[in-house]
Amino acid sequence: MAQWRKKEKDATYSDEEIKSRLQDELPKWYYEAGWIRRKYKTSGWKGTLMVINTVGHLSEAAFHHPDIAASYAFVIVKLMNHAAKGVTDKDFELAKKIEEVVMWQPGIDEESALEGTPDDPRFKYIKYD
Repeated sequence: MAQWRKKEKDATYSDEEIKSRLQDELPKWYYEAGWIRRKYKTSGWKGTLMVINTVGHLSEAAFHHPDIAASYAFVIVKLMNHAAKGVTDKDFELAKKIEEVVMWQPGIDEESALEGTPDDPRFKYIKYD
């Protein structure tokens, strides 16, 4: 994985830099029309709302706000620094935090007393990819 050097505050990345950095750090995210994006597949409306609320909380805490598109079984998160008119370190850092929290599964990559959501369609809310 490449070591990315932080840019000056609100300095934007080129299209090539964005694509390369996504490949290195956020392989499930993609770049399209000036935004870095991620589509989270859910198991239904309950999961969609949980993802939206999680993204909302993290974004508000970071004071950096994405655009969100939602439907019954998916959420699309779009990040771009409006003030800078491009993708900045803020976007990458928030994307990493969103990915970390939304895709977290207790007991998968760590020892935990938490069991995680049962593998049962009545309880699953994220379709992990």
